[in-house]
Amino acid sequence: MGDKMDPFGKLSPSAVNKPRTAADQVADLLRDAIVTGEIPAETILRQDDLAARFELSRMPVRDALRLLEAEGLVSIHPTRGAFVSRIDAKEAAEIYAIRALIERKALKLSFPHLTTAVLDRADAILLEIDHEQEVGHWGQLNRDFHMELYSLCGNSRLLMLIEQMHRTADRYVRLLLSNFDHRSQSQHEHRQILEACRKGDRSAALHLLKQHLEQGRRKLVKHGARETAG
Repeated sequence: MGDKMDPFGKLSPSAVNKPRTAADQVADLLRDAIVTGEIPAETILRQDDLAARFELSRMPVRDALRLLEAEGLVSIHPTRGAFVSRIDAKEAAEIYAIRALIERKALKLSFPHLTTAVLDRADAILLEIDHEQEVGHWGQLNRDFHMELYSLCGNSRLLMLIEQMHRTADRYVRLLLSNFDHRSQSQHEHRQILEACRKGDRSAALHLLKQHLEQGRRKLVKHGARETAG
């Protein structure tokens, strides 16, 4: 099989360098190859083959696959083993449509009660996202930021529903933040929403939140459609 037919062709043991752990380095290399499409969706990721390719034992490869599973890039099945995850464009579109409806409602209700302390906590979470190196933690921090802004909506059931939708969307959020060069854009949009809240401009904050979620939906649907076509 020539290099053009081998999705792992550009991966080599020479690319694994210290001081990061071998598992971190393997995860970085696989992540980049998955994100760029060099390793397509549903490609089987065999631990033995990858360990031989990187001239490592199976343990760091196994740990790397677990890291990528936490990010939503890899699925690990009891019988099928590990394989590159496929984006379900229809599911992503439905989740983000629901999020736009309920989160704008929560922000609208919470807006009159937002305090400087709440907004400062939200700002601190954005700084954590800026400095967090573990992709697997970005989804939780993203959820924390949004929930901080909705925390004073006065409707516990609405907050529970939003939490549920965030858990359902977690894989897609992590995919967005680790793929598609979306992280810096997402942080910029978060800060625009936060600034509108600080200025007391409810209309702008609601509009920016809607745009923020719509951008994520469009990118996921586009990527999912490209995977299906491929």
